[in-house]
Amino acid sequence: MVNNTPRPLPDAPSDTDGVSPEEELTIVSSAFAALGSETRLAIVLRLVRAGHSGIATGELGEAVGVTGSVLTHHLKHLKAAGLIYQEKDGRRIMWFADHDFVGDISHFMVKECCVDDQWVIKNG
Repeated sequence: MVNNTPRPLPDAPSDTDGVSPEEELTIVSSAFAALGSETRLAIVLRLVRAGHSGIATGELGEAVGVTGSVLTHHLKHLKAAGLIYQEKDGRRIMWFADHDFVGDISHFMVKECCVDDQWVIKNG
């Protein structure tokens, strides 16, 4: 049975307990590097759209137009970066986006918006 509950992310960039700014930058940089491939970005976007239901490996491959060892290669990189995870459901392997982590890396960029903009600083 697939567990549709999002998993906790103790190492996510938003978890600043014990994570230095340099470590946070490394974590986020690795995630963005993994997303540097159109295929990998398509995989993550498809998994984000699937929500907490996830997608079986074969269906995911069909959805993004990549199968077999090429799909496995991309999934390995995304999993290593912490963007996705898998769970066994009987004989199927289900893939999920780590929604919390995807949100964390998005927030990492947005939180810097206009920090050094003098107009914003003066006019609040």
